Amino acid sequence: MGGAAPHTPGQGTNPLDPSGFGGQRSPTFLSMTDPQDILRRVFGFPDFRGLQEPVIRHVLAGSDALVLMPTGGGKSLCYQVPALCRPGTAVVVSPLIALMDDQVAALRQLGISAGALHSDLDPAEARDTMRSLIEGDLDLLYVSPERLLANGTLDRLSRLKLALIAIDEAHCVSQWGHEFRPEYRLLASLPDRFPGVPRIALTATADPRTRADILAALGMGGAEVFAASFHRPNLFLAAQPKTSEMAQLTELLDRQPGACGIVYCGSRAKTERVAASLEARGHPAVAFHAGLDPEHKRAAAARFRSGEPLVVVATIAFGMGVDRPDVRFVAHLDMPDSPEAWYQQIGRAGRDGDPAETLLLHGAQDIAQARHWLAQSTAPDAQQRVMRTKLEQIIALSETVGCRTRTLLACFGEELVEDCGHCDNCRAPPRTFDGTVEAQKLLSAVYRTGQVFGAVHLVAVLRGEATEAVQRHGHDRLPTFGVGADRPAGFWRGLVRQLIARGVLDVDTAGHGGLFMVPEVARPILRGEVPVLVREDAPALPRAPRTRRERRGAPIVAGAAGAGDFAADRAGTGARAGAPSAEPPLPGADLSLFEALRTWRASEAKAQAVPPYVIFHDTVLREISAVRPVGLGELGEIKGVGASKLARYGAAVLALVAAAP
Repeated sequence: MGGAAPHTPGQGTNPLDPSGFGGQRSPTFLSMTDPQDILRRVFGFPDFRGLQEPVIRHVLAGSDALVLMPTGGGKSLCYQVPALCRPGTAVVVSPLIALMDDQVAALRQLGISAGALHSDLDPAEARDTMRSLIEGDLDLLYVSPERLLANGTLDRLSRLKLALIAIDEAHCVSQWGHEFRPEYRLLASLPDRFPGVPRIALTATADPRTRADILAALGMGGAEVFAASFHRPNLFLAAQPKTSEMAQLTELLDRQPGACGIVYCGSRAKTERVAASLEARGHPAVAFHAGLDPEHKRAAAARFRSGEPLVVVATIAFGMGVDRPDVRFVAHLDMPDSPEAWYQQIGRAGRDGDPAETLLLHGAQDIAQARHWLAQSTAPDAQQRVMRTKLEQIIALSETVGCRTRTLLACFGEELVEDCGHCDNCRAPPRTFDGTVEAQKLLSAVYRTGQVFGAVHLVAVLRGEATEAVQRHGHDRLPTFGVGADRPAGFWRGLVRQLIARGVLDVDTAGHGGLFMVPEVARPILRGEVPVLVREDAPALPRAPRTRRERRGAPIVAGAAGAGDFAADRAGTGARAGAPSAEPPLPGADLSLFEALRTWRASEAKAQAVPPYVIFHDTVLREISAVRPVGLGELGEIKGVGASKLARYGAAVLALVAAAP
């Protein structure tokens, strides 16, 4: 600590601090410089997890660090705790406005003086935040990279004492990352402006190449790299070929009644179509994308943060930011462009540690379109090669017949010794067979029809269907006409998709969508030199009912293999993950008390205009309902109940416990 004066959370007068202590430090706080003491007294946790403590000790010593932890792994504490130990204000650079606002609200609940500066801030609040910053009253300042680099912010900060600089979502600095933001590159100037101030860069998604680029771009060559496992055992990973998107999505939602989830789409128009369709089927849903007017986006974000059951249908450029811990599912109706992007997006599910489902739908057109866009890219050759590698990795991930988690982690340079047991392929291993002969029939049909026709026409030729187009082109007289009549149309469509995924076939996306062979890959198969192992796709789901009335009368469709069992195993109750009527997954928990606590929390959150989860997570309420504490001492022993929350909410919580039957 170099003899620095001890730092007290909440020290000074902060007009933004709603803690109820008049802006002065809480009488429950001690002057603390020990991170373990801060963790226990302020945050209410008895022990650090994983790499948190070594990261914090490293930063406290004044050294730089790159921290790689999965979403929900506790990255924020890695800079929040040292921010309270070191003198001065900690500056946290973040690209997501709503995430900054959630973090600020959560810190103020802990009695910590925090503020944010970004483009959506009310001018009066921005002035108050800046005044508090200048007067030395802020423990942490969250700021967007654009705001940091403009409006003289750096000049103001250079006149203050800074505890540290945290760069969150650090993958945004990398040209190899999935969310590259040019403004992040300019952060390399920070050590020149603030010599001696330790920097900590944090991200949940970075493969080895991206990690190296982060360090180089930020000028952090001497930083220590702390890499935790990216394995998320509470996430059920599943991928399915597209058959009927809405039927497949509805099946997932029906397994998660009343739950919060995110659905990703590849276009803005599609988000609006899907959201409207879900609403018509009785699922509360809202579209969210960059093209919406600010008022609509604010309303959507407010609903999402309120804790209500809601499905957000968003583009992959999901600028809302997500700190809500109880997202129970994430579905992709279009394929992401890299494993990093997919992992970042599915990581928004199950931040509370409870079971959550993910579903990736993929199709031949997705693959062909992604390859076409890449071919049209004007990026430098080196960057195109990296982008192509990542695209092929996500294609392989979607088509793998092995453990999906092992395949995903391998993309990050991590080896999982055993199969995960919580993906679709582990729970219901897919059946494969030697499909070399079938592949040869399909390739022959592609060749003999001139390599200009799409899958529908080729399947008709193979199955011997004398459609008008088949007859008009004389394809009913080809030797391949009818050679595949023993297989259903769905089989041939699946084989087309698998051969496209393997690079045997490609699609002329610039023309009329015709299939053509990739000669160097297809010829060895036609000559019988290379066998083709084919995955047997599951039968297509029936089309989803279009209205609430139709849905009530619809037959029950079997769930994705093993997903319900996985949720029950994790919950320990036989209930599906995320169902609001399920017993809390904690032995001895009182469901009626748990619901009473949730009702109280919702009312308290509404009165304060903050998200319910910044008051207490469901996991805290579940433990309270199981332990049924008597007195503030017992309540304070529950994980997540720090000194400020104990002082603010202790009496109300204990009254609810005492009143419960």
